[in-house]
Amino acid sequence: MTANIDFTTLSAQDVLDLAILVEDEAAERYEELAHQLETHRTPEAAAFFRTMVRNEATHRARLLERRTRLYGDAPRAVSRAMLWDVEAPEYDEARAFMTVRQAMETALRSEEKAHAYFVAALVHVREPEVRALLEELRDDEVLHQEMIRREMARLEMEPEAEDFVDEPTSQ
Repeated sequence: MTANIDFTTLSAQDVLDLAILVEDEAAERYEELAHQLETHRTPEAAAFFRTMVRNEATHRARLLERRTRLYGDAPRAVSRAMLWDVEAPEYDEARAFMTVRQAMETALRSEEKAHAYFVAALVHVREPEVRALLEELRDDEVLHQEMIRREMARLEMEPEAEDFVDEPTSQ
């Protein structure tokens, strides 16, 4: 999940920069999964992942606007190399013939993973401004989970998807 992050040394700017990088990583992974599902001719699940790309981009834009307002173009002290799969879905989550519900379940697991990341970070941080920002990011992940659960509740029950839908044939 993280590599080489000492949360006790993070400034509020560092936290914002890491959060932006987390959103970048998640959006890129959702884009990759959408492309994979389009290749497998599973357009409904791909479309949901593209919705998640837009959601991550919207969250990133809000964070970036805030970062720019507070810190201008100050250089980053953190990098993408410091994190891995904080919010991004696992690469092996996409399946041929994936249903929209399965795509939503994948996204929900990713939002839960991001929430756990921010909860874990809070254990190490005492500086009030940094804690407040981490708490806000943690709470945002709960809102994202609730949005996905609402969308899942709107779906009719889908049949279980199978990776192979053709009936076996005799040889």
